[in-house]
Amino acid sequence: MQNDRWVFHEDTQADAAAPGVTRRVLAYSADLMCVENSFDTGAVGALHSHPHTQITYVVSGAFEFEIEGEKKIVRAGDTMLKTDAVEHGCVCLEAGVLLDIFTPMRKDFVRE
Repeated sequence: MQNDRWVFHEDTQADAAAPGVTRRVLAYSADLMCVENSFDTGAVGALHSHPHTQITYVVSGAFEFEIEGEKKIVRAGDTMLKTDAVEHGCVCLEAGVLLDIFTPMRKDFVRE
């Protein structure tokens, strides 16, 4: 799918990312990647960091996010910026979907 101009949701595969969380890699190039994450209520995105800049857009639901030790509740329409190596994670308060944009792309999310 790398560099595919059109990526249809029905042609992508959801993979288990954590209990109650599925990840779907959408369009991407070497420099940029779009990933959809669906969360069940109570599911956890464990605290972690990575060498990518990431913007998260809340499509639906409600989440308690922690970024560098600061916690806030976010809902549909909210965005968060996580720069390189910043520790972050979340707990899903109401089932929902997060859309993550990474630069550069996450090689660890791609199947070979």
